Amino acid sequence: MTRNFLTATAAAALVVLGGVASATELRLSHQWSNNDVRHQVAQIVADEVAAADVDLEIKIFGSKSLFKPREQYKPLSRGQLDMTVFPLSYAGGQQPAFNLTLMPGLVKNHDHAARLSDSPFMEAIEAKMAEDDVMVLVHGYLAGGFAGKDKCITKPEDVVGLQTRAAGKAFEQMLAGAGASIASMASSEIYNAMQTGVLNAANTSSSSFVSYRIYEQVACYTPAGEVALWFMYQPLLMNKSTFEGLTDAQQAALLAGAAKAEAFYLQEAKKEDAASVEMFRNAGVEIAEMTPEDFEAWRAVARETSYKAFVEQVPDGQALLDMALAVQ
Repeated sequence: MTRNFLTATAAAALVVLGGVASATELRLSHQWSNNDVRHQVAQIVADEVAAADVDLEIKIFGSKSLFKPREQYKPLSRGQLDMTVFPLSYAGGQQPAFNLTLMPGLVKNHDHAARLSDSPFMEAIEAKMAEDDVMVLVHGYLAGGFAGKDKCITKPEDVVGLQTRAAGKAFEQMLAGAGASIASMASSEIYNAMQTGVLNAANTSSSSFVSYRIYEQVACYTPAGEVALWFMYQPLLMNKSTFEGLTDAQQAALLAGAAKAEAFYLQEAKKEDAASVEMFRNAGVEIAEMTPEDFEAWRAVARETSYKAFVEQVPDGQALLDMALAVQ
C-alpha cells in the first residue's frame, strides 16, 4: 500500500514538474464482494485497461479492505486513492448537493436514470465533484423497492402507522410525512428486525432484499418496475488530477473501458430488479406493482418533506432540484 501511494505521489510530482506521468498502478477501492455488480463494473474497466497494454494496471481492493464504505471520498479527493465505486450520497456531508442523488421520486426507472446521467443536472453535480478534484468515469444507478411484513405498500397511505426502515435520510423524511414511524438501521439488520416484530416494512435496494433473504419475513414485495421511488447513484469515480496526469493512450484506455462498463451496469441493474421479483415470487410472497399514479402521490409527499428540506439546507438547492425534475 505504501509503495502504491509513493508511486501515485511520484506521478503527481511529475505532473507538477511538467513531465508526463506514467503511473503503472492505480488503486481502486469499494465496499462490496467480488460477485456484486459494482465490483464487476470495476473489473471490466481494469480488464479493458490491461488488454489495451498501455503500461497501466488497476488494482482492486474490494470488501472495504482499504477504506471504510463511507470514508472513500475524502482520500479520493486528496489523491490518496485513485478510484472508487461509491454511493455519492455518502459524501453529502462534504457536498450537500450530492444528497440529490438519493432523493425519492427524482428517478422513475432505469432508462430515466440514464437520461439523468446525461443531463445538465449531472453536469452541475460533476462540477461540484471537480471542486474536490474528483471526476466520473462510469455513471450508474441501482433501484430498490418496498416490502411489507403483513401488507402491500404501493402508495403513501399504505405506510400510515407502520414501523418502517428507509434507505437514506430523504426517504425517512418522506415516509414520516406519509405517517410512518421510522426505525433507522443498516440493511443487514432488516431481517432480524422483521423477525422480532420491530419492523413492519422496509425500503432498500433490490440486491439487498435478495442478499439478506428478506423474502423469508414478508407477505408482499413492491419491486422496482415501470416506476420506482428508490434510486441511488453509485458511480465509478476517479481522482481528476491522477487521470489528467496519465498519457493520452492511458486516458483513452480508461474511457473505452468505462464506456463498456457503463452499458453493462445499466443492463445488470435492470436484471437485478427482475431477479429479485423471481426470488420473492418463488418464496410465495405476493408481488405488488406501483402505478404511475402511486408514484405521483409519493412525489407530492416528497415535495412537502424531502425536497423542501433539501432546498432549505442547500444554497443552490432549488436550481439543482429543478434541473433534475426537468429531465423527462
